[in-house]
Amino acid sequence: MFPETPAAAAALSVATRFHSPSLLNHSVRCYLWATMYGTAHGIAVDDELLYVTALLHDIGLAEAFDNYRLPFEVAGGHLAWTFGVAAGWPAERASRAAEIIVTHMRDDVSAAADPESHLLQVATSWEAVGRRPEEFPTDARTQMLTRYPWLGFGTEVLASFEDQARRKPDSAAAASVCKKDMAGRVAANPLEGHQPS
Repeated sequence: MFPETPAAAAALSVATRFHSPSLLNHSVRCYLWATMYGTAHGIAVDDELLYVTALLHDIGLAEAFDNYRLPFEVAGGHLAWTFGVAAGWPAERASRAAEIIVTHMRDDVSAAADPESHLLQVATSWEAVGRRPEEFPTDARTQMLTRYPWLGFGTEVLASFEDQARRKPDSAAAASVCKKDMAGRVAANPLEGHQPS
């Protein structure tokens, strides 16, 4: 189900150590949503790279790695590069991890141009604001949230983005809050109110 490589195990250790329980579950769900969507659409990816970036894509929101000036995804990208090099990856692969994490907060990228970034964008936008609900059936939502509970993720991510927006007004997080009605979209997210039976 999950990649079994030293880098994958290390990424899970880092995410477990520094994410809140809600953010950790979100990160794991993002990988699983991404693989579900990728399988359904025949999108081939580097599974280890997708897993590591899914686990670390929000690490820049963690207090230990929050950069006061840089957008959280840029700070997270720097950490992902450092992580990748420390894990023994070539610099180019570490740079790809950083690129995917930065890109997840940018405009949509096509699967043909960058499959890992595309899948992470699909998964994170589904999780945070309920984008593309038709891709994720109700039974899959129930199974996912039973295994990896929501734990108030919507409230937590909105508070984190509002904090980012106050401190970093030119960031993508600020645009999500101020220009894209993130609060309304989080409240309307089908996952926010989905309770497994």
